[in-house]
Amino acid sequence: MKAIVLQQNSPSKIQLLDLPQPICGPKEVLIQIKAAALNHRDEWCRKGKYPNLKDGVILGSDAAGIVAEVGADVDPFWLEKEVIINPAKNWGTNEKAQSSDFEILGMPNSGTLAEYITVPWDRIHEKPPHLNWEEAAAISLAGLTAYRALVIKGQVQANDQVLVTGIGGGVAQFAAQFALALGAKLFVSSSDDQKISQALALGAIAGYNYTKDTWNKEVIQQTGGMDLVIDGAAGNTISNLMDLCKPGGRLVFYGATRGNPDHLEARKLFWNQLQLIGTTMGSDADFLQMLHLVNKYQIKPILDQVFPLEQADQAFDRMKEGRQFGKIALVP
Repeated sequence: MKAIVLQQNSPSKIQLLDLPQPICGPKEVLIQIKAAALNHRDEWCRKGKYPNLKDGVILGSDAAGIVAEVGADVDPFWLEKEVIINPAKNWGTNEKAQSSDFEILGMPNSGTLAEYITVPWDRIHEKPPHLNWEEAAAISLAGLTAYRALVIKGQVQANDQVLVTGIGGGVAQFAAQFALALGAKLFVSSSDDQKISQALALGAIAGYNYTKDTWNKEVIQQTGGMDLVIDGAAGNTISNLMDLCKPGGRLVFYGATRGNPDHLEARKLFWNQLQLIGTTMGSDADFLQMLHLVNKYQIKPILDQVFPLEQADQAFDRMKEGRQFGKIALVP
């Protein structure tokens, strides 16, 4: 079968190989992948910035496909079902945080950028019927991360003013769509005016270009402040985001693409009764709730571009350049 693997000594750091089809274990299912989707963690693996990297591992966390085989201990109900994969493994019994055994498909163990994959049967769920293969493939990692950030950790309420930063990325676009579905008032930020325009077309009330020195002042003047901020960058933007919050506001961080902040103003934090909240991925219960939301409101992931598996280099480069609005999909 064709697969995209990490190969750090190759020019592009990834390679298309022909590998043996995986063998289905007794508690596993074999899935013929119809579409997969990229996440930033895939590009971070290619850059060598993700932990426990191993050459030869098939990258990718998201996929949708058809169950081609079920293991001896798996209910035959699943055979030939159209499914999506929950890429979060071994969350554990504590809903508040993942266990020490937690891992995500695609590194350190092989993932979804291939023609076939085997996963434990409890990682699969029926594909939302209103989605095509590429849309369904785009849901899992980013949708789960966004749902936990917005709903579980952010405790979003109808009419909350919610700022989603870095609109255009996978998690950000899901957070935006989920916020709108749940009746929040959506605001976005980006360094790209075109992405802001696309977010306004989705239903955002306003968008702000954070490369402008006055953007945070504009937010306060026009909105009075945010009840909730969803951010994946962190870094020195934290101070600005704290300024944008109403007293008692919540800032939920699902990533740190800009690294750690040089300083944190404790007085601003405690005097304004702010909450800085960290989150990553989500539990199995979160995944089920996220799927329920997607089905209930017929949410469709925004697809930026679809590439054949043979053009994985171009797909990864598009993500690296940050030009996408929505998810990048790959089809075998």
